[in-house]
Amino acid sequence: MKVLGKLMDHVRLVARMAKATDTDLVGASEAGDLSQEDWARMVQTCRRCNWAGECGDWLDRHETTDCAPGTCLNRSRFAALKERERSKVPEVV
Repeated sequence: MKVLGKLMDHVRLVARMAKATDTDLVGASEAGDLSQEDWARMVQTCRRCNWAGECGDWLDRHETTDCAPGTCLNRSRFAALKERERSKVPEVV
């Protein structure tokens, strides 16, 4: 059984990945798109990721990016939250 990483390390990694991918976690939470349980699941998913040890170095090299790398187990979750945010922004005409 895989030993999970330290909780706070992964809270920070998820927050850094959100920032790098321009995913507004606070806005998603306020909009009802990210519950406390969803947030906890994202952190737990990060904790069991085999690539998490490389994630911090990757983030150091990618201050901004369109999406999380394919190795990120939360990649689809970040993309979905970002898409929901985009779909709620009214178009400027």
